[in-house]
Amino acid sequence: MIRNILLVFLLITSIVTTAQRTSSSPYSFFGIGDQNSPVTVEQSGMGGIGVAFSHYKYLNFTNPAAYADLRYTTYSFGVLNTSLSVDNGITQQNSNSTSLSYFALALPIGSKAGFSFGIQPVSSVGYSLLNNTEVTRESFKGEGGVSMVYGSFGMKLFKGLSLGIEADYSFGRIENNITTAIIESSLLSIYQENLNVTGGSVTFGAQYKKELKNKLVVNGGATLKLSNDLNVKGDETLSSSNPLGVGKDLLFQTDVSGSYNMPLKTTFGAGLGKLDKWYFGLEYENQDAIETTNLVNATSNAAYIYGDSNRFSLGGFYLPKINSISSYWQRVTYRAGVRIEKTGLLVDGSIPYTNYTSINDFGISFGLGLPLKQLSSINMGFEFGKRGAVTNNLIEENYFNFRLSLSLTDTNWFQKRKID
Repeated sequence: MIRNILLVFLLITSIVTTAQRTSSSPYSFFGIGDQNSPVTVEQSGMGGIGVAFSHYKYLNFTNPAAYADLRYTTYSFGVLNTSLSVDNGITQQNSNSTSLSYFALALPIGSKAGFSFGIQPVSSVGYSLLNNTEVTRESFKGEGGVSMVYGSFGMKLFKGLSLGIEADYSFGRIENNITTAIIESSLLSIYQENLNVTGGSVTFGAQYKKELKNKLVVNGGATLKLSNDLNVKGDETLSSSNPLGVGKDLLFQTDVSGSYNMPLKTTFGAGLGKLDKWYFGLEYENQDAIETTNLVNATSNAAYIYGDSNRFSLGGFYLPKINSISSYWQRVTYRAGVRIEKTGLLVDGSIPYTNYTSINDFGISFGLGLPLKQLSSINMGFEFGKRGAVTNNLIEENYFNFRLSLSLTDTNWFQKRKID
């Protein structure tokens, strides 16, 4: 069975790497794109919780303090496939996108500390929209995104209390294009915007755990991601052309320079469970409104603003019998969770852009952890969700996210070999 599962995983990931598309959401039109939550496949199957949870072999992208409990070298990579249905109240369209979601390595340092580093996406852009009127026909297209490399360190300060720190550096490129055709005219106007995004940030984390009676363990955790800037530099051009795109004439070109000012982000959570048996936790995340310096991403600047964002998640897992010999499925980890999120993006679908609607997100998730040899596992996550609304000339998205990761745990790293 394990060989068959591994064969399916390799087949899917080979398809992903040869035909990768990072996003197909119309909401990736705004700002730096569709922002991603930094969670592993295991975490996503539990509604995205993780600030209070730690384990001896699992990665944790939410709280760097969790690596204090790491006891095995673990390396993992995950992929994400999104099936999206877009509804504007009149028509529906379906799309599909697939991308590599992260690659990470974590290793213990002694018996009281751990370290992890890797790469994961921050945001993705991948929209294609049409807006036809009696006078004009407009085509909006965008692609690109922002990724980050990170390093996390966690250490046990004293019994029950762990502290951690994470530093990351974000980078990426975003391209936006608007092509406008005036009916009964032989010319097109082509607006292009090319942006490079860079910036760094620091996150501090803490976790506390206490063992109760009957081997119950209560956990608490918190993180503070300090305010930081994402700097944006690039250029914008306006050209004219004939309908075939031949004979392009440059009308103007100018530099674009600005920044997204990301406020302090706080996350708090608590949980209760038994080691390698079950766990249930809840989590709350909050951030003030993102601010901008100068006009960045002018293709959509008037149609959106930022407000406060927050997220509430709850979820957990159940593992029937970790050392079962008679049944493979008793060694499978079953996960479930729910997530309610106010994204912080507010959009107005009507000129003169005075009535903004909050874009909210709701998701229900499930997951499976399929054990392999030597504590390794294949993890699957399934999420059904809805974002946005059809009011105010906006769009409602219904999505299904399928996540898949291979988590390899090596028990032999940094152990001195014995000579027979």
